[in-house]
Amino acid sequence: MKFKIAILGAGNVAWHLAPALEEAGHQITEIYARDIQKANLITERVYSAEAKDDLDFTDSQAQIFIIAVKDDAIPEVADSVILPEESILVHTSGSMSLDILDYSSAGYTGIFYPLQSFTRGQKMDLSEVPFLLESDDQEVMARLKKLAKSLSNNVFTVRSKDRKAVHIAAVFASNFSNHMIRIAEEIMRRQGLDFEMIKPLIIETISKSLDIGAKKAQTGPAIREDFEVMEDHYRFLNYNEQVAEIYRLISQDIIDS
Repeated sequence: MKFKIAILGAGNVAWHLAPALEEAGHQITEIYARDIQKANLITERVYSAEAKDDLDFTDSQAQIFIIAVKDDAIPEVADSVILPEESILVHTSGSMSLDILDYSSAGYTGIFYPLQSFTRGQKMDLSEVPFLLESDDQEVMARLKKLAKSLSNNVFTVRSKDRKAVHIAAVFASNFSNHMIRIAEEIMRRQGLDFEMIKPLIIETISKSLDIGAKKAQTGPAIREDFEVMEDHYRFLNYNEQVAEIYRLISQDIIDS
């Protein structure tokens, strides 16, 4: 089954999702953004979508409307969009519940959450990206499954309370891990050292963690309870109290685990 789809948003998710949906055989009818130029950047990536800077979709031929904006903007977009009868409105957020779409003009609502970190301009194969779906309507869920399975081999039905847990876990696994790498980059740069030195370590650590499990893969002074080394590291980091405190808290959590 192929769908006609409108995307409300022109950020990183829309940048990847629009062409992927088209490549899967679906038709992108419209791209909405407050700034029409941002919408144009996405329409240029697909065949014949219309760029829009208003939320009146009364005459749209789309069957599914995908909200792909920042979490705090979802309620405003959902409440403001004017949709055709029997349309399906979904959002792509990992942390926002299904019921924030309750007051929209949509006939049906759902969740269409791709569990991945999206960066504009970075190539990505969506076929391995998990899609977490939710709807209170069985027919809508069936349609969302068909849509998701046209993009990915990993499709799951997950309720809002569980999806929140997945999202929080993803923040730790992805966002926080990336932030730790950023801190490592700064430490190396501050000493005038080449960050390339520790890239193999990062790659091996992630690979080993996924292979044998993070608990078994844990190494370092904290798991060995080498307090003398940890204290020396803490003193070294005193040039930045916040980073030093992060080091202390994470080290203690590793010991306590």
